Amino acid sequence: MDTVSGASVLFDAPGPRARVRNHIISAVTAVIVLAVAWAVYTRLNANGQLTAAKWEPFLTANLWTTYVLPGVRGTLTAAAVSIALALVLGFLLGVGRMSKHTGIRWASSVFVEFFRAVPVLIMMIFAYFLYAFYGVFQSQYLALAGVITGLTLYNGAVIAEIVRAGVRALPRGQGEAASALGLTSGQTMRAILLPQAVTSMLPVLISQLVVVLKDTAIGYQITFVEMVRQGTVVGSSYGNYIPALIVIAVLMISVNFALSWFATWLEKRMRRARRGGAALDPDEIEQEGVPGAKVE
Repeated sequence: MDTVSGASVLFDAPGPRARVRNHIISAVTAVIVLAVAWAVYTRLNANGQLTAAKWEPFLTANLWTTYVLPGVRGTLTAAAVSIALALVLGFLLGVGRMSKHTGIRWASSVFVEFFRAVPVLIMMIFAYFLYAFYGVFQSQYLALAGVITGLTLYNGAVIAEIVRAGVRALPRGQGEAASALGLTSGQTMRAILLPQAVTSMLPVLISQLVVVLKDTAIGYQITFVEMVRQGTVVGSSYGNYIPALIVIAVLMISVNFALSWFATWLEKRMRRARRGGAALDPDEIEQEGVPGAKVE
C-alpha cells in the first residue's frame, strides 16, 4: 500500500505561498489581539479597577471563608450530584430508546425529546417552586434541589442521545453474533455493546459533564449559592467587580481543566485496558483476506 509521508489525506499540505500567507495572517491577528488587550488594560487601569487595593481583599481569609469557598462548595456539590444522576438517567433512557418493547421505547423517546426542548432555567425555577409549595425540602436546600433537578433532567436527556448514538455506531454484526450465541438483547447490551460504546463516546460525555459544571451558574436566578453569584457579591461588597470576576473565572477554568484532564486520563486507561496494547497502524492490516484457522 502506498503511503503519503508528511501530509494528511484529509487536506492538502500548504505550499510556500500559502505558508507565507498563513504566517502573515497569524502575525496580524496576534498584533490585533495584543492591541485590544492593551486597550482593555489601559481602560480598566484608568478607572482604578486593577490597582493593588482592589486585589487586597483576596489576601484575607475572611473573604474566602465567607464568600468564595461557599460558592465553590455549592458549585461542586450541585455539579457532582447532577452528573451522577444525569449519567444514571441518561444510560437508562438511552437503553430504553433502543428497547424492543414499544411502550418503553416510546416513553423514553417522549421523555428525552421533552426535556431536551425545555430550557434548563425553566426547569430549575419550576422545581424550586414545586418543592417549596409541597414542602419537599427544607428552605436551605430548596435552591440546591432545584438546580440539581433542572441539570439532571436536561443533561440526562442529552446523555441518552449520546449513549444511543454510541451504541448505534458499533458494527451491527456484534449484536447479530451475540444473538446467534443465544444471548438476550439485555445481555448483549450490558456485556458487549455498552462497554465498547462507553469508550468511544467518553470524550463527548466529558464535554457534556463540563457543561453541567458551567450551568450551575444559572442557579443564581433561584438564589443558589454558587461561584459566579458569590463573585458578584464580592464585587458589590468591595467595589472590585473586575478582580472578583477574574478570580472566579480562574477557579472555574481550573475545575473544568481538572475534569477534562481526568477524563482524558480515564479514556486512555480504558482504551489500553480494552485493546491490550497500542492501536494498530492501518497500513499493517491485511486487505486481501486472512487465512482460516486450522480445524482439528
